[in-house]
Amino acid sequence: MAELLTDDQIDLAIRDHLPEWKVVDKELVRSVKKDTFLDGIRLVATVAQLAESMNHHPDMDIRYTTITFRISSHDAGGITDDDLVLARHIDTAAG
Repeated sequence: MAELLTDDQIDLAIRDHLPEWKVVDKELVRSVKKDTFLDGIRLVATVAQLAESMNHHPDMDIRYTTITFRISSHDAGGITDDDLVLARHIDTAAG
């Protein structure tokens, strides 16, 4: 099982590498607005394939052209390095 990160470690990662993300209820959260509904669906499909390859799956909420991602390591009870890696991959996919 991955080790939980401290609040300071998470804050540093957000400040230095993940400025679009915030912490809400022990999860990393980011919303992405796409130009069209289909652009949003393509992003969800890309993230789904990536998550499957990592065996680490975010919660994804689709609201027309806005996709909200929520990431945590449920077995660890909070945010781990695995979550930071997935968040960076989502940022890359989101453009």
